[in-house]
Amino acid sequence: MDLAAFVAKWSASGASERANKDHFLLDLCDVLEVPRPSASTGDLALDLYTFERDAVLVAEGEKRSVGKIDLYKHGCFLLEAKQGSEAGAHKLGSARRGTPGWTVAMMNAHGQAAGYAKTLDEPPPFLITCDIGYCFDLYASFDGSWNYRPFPNALASRLFLSDFAKHRETLRALFLDPHSLDPSRRAARVTREVAAHLAELARELEAAGHGAERVAAFLMRCLFTMFAEDVGLLPKRLFVDELQKSWIPHPERFPVGLMNLWSAMNVGGFWPTGKLLQFNGGLFADQTVLPLTKPHLERLLEAARCDWAEVEPAIFGTLLERALDAHERHALGAHYTPRAYVERLVRPTIEDPLRAEWTAVQAEVRDLVARGKEAQAEQAARAFHTRLCKLRVL
Repeated sequence: MDLAAFVAKWSASGASERANKDHFLLDLCDVLEVPRPSASTGDLALDLYTFERDAVLVAEGEKRSVGKIDLYKHGCFLLEAKQGSEAGAHKLGSARRGTPGWTVAMMNAHGQAAGYAKTLDEPPPFLITCDIGYCFDLYASFDGSWNYRPFPNALASRLFLSDFAKHRETLRALFLDPHSLDPSRRAARVTREVAAHLAELARELEAAGHGAERVAAFLMRCLFTMFAEDVGLLPKRLFVDELQKSWIPHPERFPVGLMNLWSAMNVGGFWPTGKLLQFNGGLFADQTVLPLTKPHLERLLEAARCDWAEVEPAIFGTLLERALDAHERHALGAHYTPRAYVERLVRPTIEDPLRAEWTAVQAEVRDLVARGKEAQAEQAARAFHTRLCKLRVL
């Protein structure tokens, strides 16, 4: 079955989860060119890739019940399937798509999948909730913590069957190598690449007689400029284009050109490509630019071409510490705190309490939707969102 035939066949289905689930997932395996699930043996140690795998749930009072995981692949994912219906369809299915009831049904499917995941000794990196013939919702936890989050983020975690060709490789990776989708791996790879470019440039600048602290401070400003460009805080390709079109052909223009850019970033100003935001915090208060040769600028361009949205933030901390002498660093307490240390504090003190509040709001919303009070359900969700917008963290 080719992609178009797969999409056409299953987009026309609806409202029959039990009848369609296994057929849909088998076709999915075929169109992704991955192995099909194995037959179930009833032995959990052997049922590592199968339909309807047992999930032993323990409620209060040690009362046990057995749930059924729609599709499980050890080390890869746990999938729960539903099937909604389009407006005007004769059968309802899980719910009418595009309604609050459908949103609640998909949230409940995620809660069901998360509950099943907690029955496993090793949580899979992905939970998938699926509306057969319509969409896949992805949730990931790469650290084995059962702390699943929308993947890659809350705005892009729903993959629609109508866009299947665009998402094929992502879905294929879920079956074959889910950890290849771990953003920290990409960040580590890009960071190593960037660090190699910058380390060589730093050595060459220091060999040319520039002090280590001046070099580190200069590169720190360059790094943040590249980062700001790739995350949309500066006009797209501003720094890369200036290097390619103006500064590499004419290295003598580089010091004044970059100094002007940093000056505009420091206060918020104008550039030929548009208005620039103000970057406060003092990083660009010093706009000292080291003169670079054409080979130096070409090396800087190699670093700028990397995707700085994927770079591990540790590289900034490393340069920051290097930019300060030991006495100044100690006086300021300016030591880079690794990400894991920050998360160890932030998760239990800020994130977990807020997520607990959100869980309670979701339960309230489900109840209101079930009682037909959709306007009040929306009001409850918006009230929590307003609280988040006004939240301040010291």
